[in-house]
Amino acid sequence: MQDFRNKHCKNEKGGFLVLKIAVLGCGRIGRMHAENIAAHPRASLAGVFDVHRPAADEVGSKLGARVFDSAEAVFASVDVEAVLIATSTPTHADFLEQAVASGKPVLCEKPIDLSLERVNACAKVIGGTKVPIMLGFVRRFDPGHRAARDAIRSGEIGELHQVVITSRDPGMPPVAYAEASGGIFRDMTIHDFDMARFILDDEVTEVFATGSRLIDPVLMERLGDHDTATVVLKTASGKQCIINNSRQAVYGYDQRVEALGTTGMVVSENRRPNMTTLHRADFTGRGAPLLNFFIDRYAEAFMAEIGAFVDAIESGKSPEVGFEDGRLALVLAEAAIRSVAEGRSVKTSEIG
Repeated sequence: MQDFRNKHCKNEKGGFLVLKIAVLGCGRIGRMHAENIAAHPRASLAGVFDVHRPAADEVGSKLGARVFDSAEAVFASVDVEAVLIATSTPTHADFLEQAVASGKPVLCEKPIDLSLERVNACAKVIGGTKVPIMLGFVRRFDPGHRAARDAIRSGEIGELHQVVITSRDPGMPPVAYAEASGGIFRDMTIHDFDMARFILDDEVTEVFATGSRLIDPVLMERLGDHDTATVVLKTASGKQCIINNSRQAVYGYDQRVEALGTTGMVVSENRRPNMTTLHRADFTGRGAPLLNFFIDRYAEAFMAEIGAFVDAIESGKSPEVGFEDGRLALVLAEAAIRSVAEGRSVKTSEIG
């Protein structure tokens, strides 16, 4: 891979001092990314941009960062060495293409786009580029999920047969968010599709999905969406993955991964503020409630993601999770949508 390490970022031993990253988008997740970059020992916040200028001004003022007047100014700036795209989904592919054209390594939030056709078109535009592209599938960097994956790779549970991924939100998203989300499979389950690929280490060839409208039937009917879903994935070698999703788990943000092999099982459990449990005569094992927000649940993972992005650029290696991972996750989402609509298993080869 082309060396993108700016000589001005190297210390006297030739190693990185900082990577100057600008953030596009200052909403909830963009703000969090900006704070993480500013706090990271090997990165610095080169600036921020948002179409809603007050949001950018607030983040820039808080973190002492430059506020750009346009995305084009970010891509043109010699003081910006890499970009993080955290804008609204419809802008992701356009900004990704602009980042590549400007020669700036890019970390882009998922999904690349809600349309597989647009993603495939983007793939053609950036095809053959040496510019590092990383996709924001942050759950790969969760310590528990990664330890489970590593246990499987090292053979601690023998030959992997089955994976179960539980992913449940604590409550329904705002109506405006649901309307623009692209539906549960493109918005929520897409993280689980990537996690399935990460854990299975074997490409999925067949998808069966079922969806229900149990939490807010009126809204889901109007949107043509589902709030409760189960997906079964199968690889060419016969490995299975079961994904179960719900938009409402009243007990908190439920995030678990379980993998069964020929000699054992490994489980990545939920996170709590602390792991203390209380035991009394009238109950056993009462613990703190689950963390209730994805930014809290995956706080370590989000910071590790920034570190992995810096590592990839510093080492000259391809990022661990790249553009094609984002495209393949969307292929699985489209297969699930077709499966629900047609009531049958769908081969991924039918999607493209």
